Amino acid sequence: MDYIAEEQGFDEKIVTRGGTFYIDGASVLYLVGSTMDWREDDFAAGFVFENPNAKGACGCGESFIV
Repeated sequence: MDYIAEEQGFDEKIVTRGGTFYIDGASVLYLVGSTMDWREDDFAAGFVFENPNAKGACGCGESFIV
């Protein structure tokens, strides 16, 4: 995830109460069915992604294998 300065032509735009998110056009098919949630506990806070298409993931939760 990263901040962007402006929307690109093939970006998928998702508007929520928490903000506007963009997915680049090349990644959309890999993320179909995914959910994103904000979670906080006593040790950490951040976005958590659940991707039903993922066959494996790294320990940090930011990368996955399809």
